[in-house]
Amino acid sequence: MQFQALLVLTDNSVAEVLSHVLAKLQVDRDLCADPGDAAPLLEEKCFDIILADFDDSHAAAQVIENVRHSASKNAIAVGLLSDPSQVRSAFGQGANFVLYKPVKNEQALASLRAAIALLKSERRRKFRVPVQLPVTLSWQDAPEVEGIMLDVSEDGMDVLSAQPLQGSQNVEVEFSLPDLTQLRARAQVVWANTNGQAGLQFVDFPEEERETLCAWLSANSQELPAEPEPLSQCKVSDLSLGGCYVETESPFPRYTKIDLCLRAADLELHTNGIVRVMHPGHGMGVEFASRTSEQRSQVERFIEFLISQSEVTPQLCVAPKCIGFSHDDGHSSSNQDAVQDDLLQLLRREENMTQEEFLAELRGQRRSQAQATTA
Repeated sequence: MQFQALLVLTDNSVAEVLSHVLAKLQVDRDLCADPGDAAPLLEEKCFDIILADFDDSHAAAQVIENVRHSASKNAIAVGLLSDPSQVRSAFGQGANFVLYKPVKNEQALASLRAAIALLKSERRRKFRVPVQLPVTLSWQDAPEVEGIMLDVSEDGMDVLSAQPLQGSQNVEVEFSLPDLTQLRARAQVVWANTNGQAGLQFVDFPEEERETLCAWLSANSQELPAEPEPLSQCKVSDLSLGGCYVETESPFPRYTKIDLCLRAADLELHTNGIVRVMHPGHGMGVEFASRTSEQRSQVERFIEFLISQSEVTPQLCVAPKCIGFSHDDGHSSSNQDAVQDDLLQLLRREENMTQEEFLAELRGQRRSQAQATTA
């Protein structure tokens, strides 16, 4: 699985460090010393990772603008900064990851490994398996339209509909894979032609049914890309019913949907979450997708066990599912949950805080909880 990187850097020493790290990760790379020369390269090739100097904010903004209007529009952007206080500005300009200068080999390796894990997850999620099976579509003014599934992935499917669809249209889709029960999802039409052929992207797919589809895809395609490796060297420093803070040198970008597995003694907690807070080189705050009372009960039992067994350190495994670009993700817990959850409130207020302010309040919550436990 080969990935392509474009380095838009004027500093040769930084370019040398990053080239060495990318070679270790088996990523091909092109170097562009002048930001103005990036546009022709983006027209010639499709890149998976863009590394650009964000100290020159105007040049960086132009590079990102060129990327988002090219075949590389879904590339992961890594910004390089000298001043950590400008990290929020870099994220606002389109950076997904940030590396602080002077760039160290270990720092770059940790962040770029996380970026590669995200790319692998995206490639696996979008990999389509050819299959021709009946599918039923429905939408407003069309209660039931028959069609044929042409291929399917974790992310969506191509269909041939008896009635032409329209771009950006929302549809309900119902289908059954061999030897499996009926699956249902809401989808959006991302492209369509007048012959009835269309590409659908799932926008609301129940997690249990999505897992059923993923298992079928794995069993029925020898070419399916491998699962991304989970994050190593990470630990949970704070945990509540609504979320957690994970200390790691390679945090994922905000809005990344992730899979978490926590183990302590004989207990195991498996849950989905979304990254709400990202502190480069330090950690990330994750909000749990606690939609049901059973999911919340599992988290509660795990926390109660940790409180009763203070000497036990939970083991954590984190793997990315997909990267998002907004907070409209369907993972949020209710506002009532947040009122009763200090950590969750903090995760949702992070946009108005510096990293130092956030971590200071996090430590304050930790001390308060420790005092309440021992009281």
